[in-house]
Amino acid sequence: MSANSRNSNSMNWMNRMVSEPYYLLHFLLFFSYIPLRCSAANILSPLRSAHLLHRETQALLAFCVLAAIKVTRSESWEAFISDTLFHAKIFLAAIALVMDYHLALWYALAFLVIYIIAEQPAYGGLGTTSQLTPLQLETLLTEGNTSRFWMVEFRSLSMSSCIRASSFFPELSITFSNKNLSFGTIDLGLFPNAAEKFGVTLGSLHQLPAYILFHDGAAISRLPDTDYEANFFDSPVSKKLLCRHFELDKQLIDHIHIK
Repeated sequence: MSANSRNSNSMNWMNRMVSEPYYLLHFLLFFSYIPLRCSAANILSPLRSAHLLHRETQALLAFCVLAAIKVTRSESWEAFISDTLFHAKIFLAAIALVMDYHLALWYALAFLVIYIIAEQPAYGGLGTTSQLTPLQLETLLTEGNTSRFWMVEFRSLSMSSCIRASSFFPELSITFSNKNLSFGTIDLGLFPNAAEKFGVTLGSLHQLPAYILFHDGAAISRLPDTDYEANFFDSPVSKKLLCRHFELDKQLIDHIHIK
């Protein structure tokens, strides 16, 4: 990747961080710690303040080391920022717990609200993805219109890679949804038993999210493959990769020709 391309990608991500609610709300929460910390300095005892400062220093050093490792290993700015956000939330919650457990609970609730906001479909109508339970998917594949293609994303929103992918999966449905192809998601964090049922391996966190294309009640294509061995240096899932692997362009062209 050229220097101009890297600079362009970094600028695009800076624009997204200040314009998209998901990133903006996260950074507002992080910066909210500064006034809270200043207020706590006037309330806590000198011994408690010294202990908190010691823990903050440890957390900051550990976070900087982790971020330095991530920036050299991540394949894209998108992957780096998402992973950094995920680990920053862990460190923030841990420091807040040292200060006061009520504050830690408040941050946990705030991050949960952001997840809920991020999970709301960005578009209405035909282009939205269906939030499915394993039973609903099984019913659709066996009792519904079995000639319909279903592209299903299996994910867990406790993982940064799944959060990253959830931002573009609805966009795919906007472009490619039609009467013969639908999009759905199953949260394996809520339904972990569904993983074995649909052949999704949970042995490695790097194997999520997983995508399966169903037709006539059976899986005809999947990403990653069942014998896939995760590699930290693998490129992150992208819209381009999914389009190419599942031949979504061909699906759309075939639908237009049929019409």
